[in-house]
Amino acid sequence: MPDVVAHGRKPDVFACGYCHLPNGQGRPENSSLAGLPVDYIVQQMADFRSGVRKSSEPRHLPTAYMINNESKANEQEIRSAAQYFSSLNPQRWIQVVETKTVGKTHVARWMLVFSNAAGVEPIGLRIVETPENLERTELRDDASGFIAYVPEGSIKKGESLVKTGDSGKTVPCAGCHGASFKGAGNAPPIAGRSPSYVVRQLYDIQNGSRAGVAAQLMQAPVAKLTVSDMVSIAAYTASLPP
Repeated sequence: MPDVVAHGRKPDVFACGYCHLPNGQGRPENSSLAGLPVDYIVQQMADFRSGVRKSSEPRHLPTAYMINNESKANEQEIRSAAQYFSSLNPQRWIQVVETKTVGKTHVARWMLVFSNAAGVEPIGLRIVETPENLERTELRDDASGFIAYVPEGSIKKGESLVKTGDSGKTVPCAGCHGASFKGAGNAPPIAGRSPSYVVRQLYDIQNGSRAGVAAQLMQAPVAKLTVSDMVSIAAYTASLPP
């Protein structure tokens, strides 16, 4: 593990492995990096540095940290971290569960966690992605994954959008991301990734907050998507083996 991944570089650069975890699987508030192409990771860091990759929510601190802190890493640190994360094999990390109702939650450390004895509520048009074990997750235990609760019927709807484009609403994802959605060339894998993350990226690309080189190729495919479509796409892709 490169030193920048394990320890960062004081005072500016945080340890990559603290947020994205040593196994590269990440958490709902950030990104899975395991198995991403090296050049793709390097380009995303360049996009954060140049300002073309932002969040549509200015208060999203993980993105702010990428822009204000991690973009200060030098080229050698960025490439060594990219090579490390790219070398890791993505794991089955997220269990996707369709449901009409879900336990009431509150925000803790940028994640939704269940509130004790608070009852249940309709899931509505939401993805509720929460740790299997909050204590282990907060200790950065990279053997403890996540459960994503999604609306009933969203996986089937998402499969139609991803595989067929749903009569012109978008385009089949396999054309860029590979037949099994595990990436092709410099296009990143989308199978088995955090649905919370996927929705954020689709939304940010659609409204122009994320406008880097790779995002430009996504602008036409996301232009007609509703938030419901994005939730369904993310539910389906998260349910696939990485």
